[in-house]
Amino acid sequence: MERSTRQRRAIREAFLEADRPLSPQEVLELAKKRVPSLGLATVYRTLKGLVEEGFLTPVALPGEPPRYERAGRGHHHHFLCRHCGRVYELFGCDLLESALPPGFQAEGHEVTVYGRCPECYSQAG
Repeated sequence: MERSTRQRRAIREAFLEADRPLSPQEVLELAKKRVPSLGLATVYRTLKGLVEEGFLTPVALPGEPPRYERAGRGHHHHFLCRHCGRVYELFGCDLLESALPPGFQAEGHEVTVYGRCPECYSQAG
């Protein structure tokens, strides 16, 4: 049981450390710093459990493999770096208030911005 607890803690800490949505592979890379024997199957099982307990929520981006982020972060959107594949959270949104025609009532929306993160942008120069 101790090993499972250590693995779960390492995976939770990966999300706290990164502070952005992570793919299972990114979770594995970050959590292996704390638990070198960690495997991808354990990461997937733990992600499922962390979603079920409400610590994580899945992030669905069109045409992309699933990622996960900490739950309870409020309304936000995502930025996907087309170069490195990392996803970042974008907070704040006035899209619905400014874009809807008069008389329309929105019930929800999803926005993904695509480009290069600062790290990849500086390497392109």
